[in-house]
Amino acid sequence: MKLNFVEKFLGSGFYTGYIPFASGTFGSLAALLIYLIIPGFEKPVILIPAIIIFTFYGIYVGSKFEKVYGKDPAECTIDEVVGMWISLLFIPKLLLYAVVSFFIWRALDIIKPPPARQLEKLHGGLGIMMDDVAAGIYALLAVHLILVIFKP
Repeated sequence: MKLNFVEKFLGSGFYTGYIPFASGTFGSLAALLIYLIIPGFEKPVILIPAIIIFTFYGIYVGSKFEKVYGKDPAECTIDEVVGMWISLLFIPKLLLYAVVSFFIWRALDIIKPPPARQLEKLHGGLGIMMDDVAAGIYALLAVHLILVIFKP
């Protein structure tokens, strides 16, 4: 099996998956930069469809990455892109909030509190994507809780 250019580019989180160390962190950073740099990307009408499209595409391409590189390969970082974007939903587009979201997201992606860890065991691209969707939702809730407590 071979991956084409689009599959490699998107599946690897804009080629961050091919960075030989901390590819998940670099994939998350790429997602954060897209969010920060593209005007209007933070709007739910844009961000939510991007999350949905990348999630479904990630399930498809993640299965292909597994066939090429093995179970939950480091080269596949589209899941980190989606998780990062989920953690940024409905927050004001300010650098401080985005950076806080980034660190909370990375921590929860690494820790994988239940059921994220169990979702990782699903077959193929579904397992690759769903644990990060769950961790992204946890990060989203944590960030919003922080915003409520500290009332910016």
